[in-house]
Parts: sequence; C-alpha cells; structure tokens
Amino acid sequence: MHSFLASPKATIEVLQQFGLYTKKKLGQHFLIDDNVIAHILELADIHSEDIVVEVGPGIGTMTTALVETPAKIVAVEFDKELPRVLKRTVVQRHATEDGELQNFALVLGDAAALPASAIAAPFGEPTCLVSNLPYQVAATVVLRYFEIFESMQSATVMVQAEVAQRMAATPGNKNYGAYTVKLNLLARASKMFAVSRQSFLPPPRVESTVIRLDRCTLVPSREEYDRIALVIDGAFAQRRKTLRNNLKTSLSLSSEVVEAACAAVGIDPSVRAEMLTVEQFIALADALQE
Repeated sequence: MHSFLASPKATIEVLQQFGLYTKKKLGQHFLIDDNVIAHILELADIHSEDIVVEVGPGIGTMTTALVETPAKIVAVEFDKELPRVLKRTVVQRHATEDGELQNFALVLGDAAALPASAIAAPFGEPTCLVSNLPYQVAATVVLRYFEIFESMQSATVMVQAEVAQRMAATPGNKNYGAYTVKLNLLARASKMFAVSRQSFLPPPRVESTVIRLDRCTLVPSREEYDRIALVIDGAFAQRRKTLRNNLKTSLSLSSEVVEAACAAVGIDPSVRAEMLTVEQFIALADALQE
C-alpha cells in the first residue's frame, strides 16, 4: 500500500489548494516519505477483520494508504479545518461509483478525551491503532487506548524517539518510570525503527521512531489494572526516594505494612521503584491488598 500524498510536491499542492499552513501548536509535521508509510503498514500487519483507529490523519497521507487495506478505518481528527481536505484526498479519491467509501469514517474531536463510544460508533471497538501521532498527546493516547479498548491488540505508531524509549524501557533504565510500567501491564514493545527528520514537512526538531506494541495479558480486568496502577504511581511519586518512603507517603501506609508486603514477595523496600519489574509490581500490589 502506498500514499500519493507522501511527497513534498503533493503535500504542498494540497496545503496550497486549501489555503492551509502547518500548525505548530497541533504538532503538525506532514509525512512525505512513502517508504516510511509502507514500512509502517508492513509492521502493522492489518487484516480484513481489523478495525483500525488512526489519530491525527492530517491531510490524509497515511489514511489514503490505510483505506486501501481490507480493514475498516476510523480517523480521529482535532483540527476542524481538515475534514474538507480528507473528503477530497481520501473519500472522493477512493469512493466507489455511488460516491461512498464504506470502510472509512471520520470522528472529529480530541483523541485524548473522546469517549470510547464515540470512536467505536462507526464500526465497533478498534482492534489496532495505526498512526503518525501528534507528539503532544502520543504517550497519553497510546496508554489510554489500550486502557479503554480491551479489543485493541496492537498499536503501530510514530512517536518522538524519547517516547518510544519510555515505552520500551527496562528496569534500571533512566527512561523506565510509572508510564512504562502501566503501559507494560497491557502491552509490550515488539519492533521499532527510526525515521529521518527529512521524512517530514516541515522537518521536526526532534527525532522520530515508529514502534509496534502488542497487547499482553498480565491483568485480568480493568479493576485489577486500576488497583495495580495506583501502587505504581505511588511507588514512582518521587523518583529519588526509596520504594518504602514513596509508598508510605503516597498511599498513607505504615512502614510495617510496606515492609511486610515487600518481604512477602522478596522485594527490598530500600530500592527505588525503577528497579522493579512489571511482574514484581503486580506481586507487590497483591501483597498490599492482603
């Protein structure tokens, strides 16, 4: 699958045609490298039964390639100026003889705040997220969508390189924090590749990475996830403090309770939270509940 928009010439023509300009406040950097589009779709491995959600379709650079797959595509766009562009670049270009595009729907709104029901309304709950994400909301959107859509089995997304490093970080790494652990309760990074700044118009000041995350089944329910996430947030409340001190202060627990729970699962309460594995956090949360 390819995108006719993935070139400087085509992108500039569309922007000029509609009197648009890149909006830095929305983090709009348009992808102009068709090889990157092809690599993203290869990594996403989309099938006919998939319902794909794309956040931040922009002028439709990736969308026009996505709708050529046999899957159903739901695009979520915040910029109210872009639906008229997407109608031209995506709907009209790919429509059947009756003028319809049956496998595409556009939802207008803030992807980080829209209720799950609004995104699921066109075709049902999404099975995967495939996006060149607006960098300001990238980390939030990925975690939130794995949280609110149990149906979502994977996310293949373009994010700032530092965000990808947080998503894929391991214990003891400086990028490993509460976000990493909560994400890893639901999904794990499997593959990634770097993207040159010159693949965008205008070139961003930051490095970019495409990362694929696949759902894992470490927690049986949203209730369990929320309970463990509370312990994770408490443990990382002040990064330089010990596990004991953070849990005492953040969760209003006594030293005796914290130390007994740590002892029950073989964790040293004097270490920092960044040294614990995801599985250890699960065990610790269970011990604290007893």
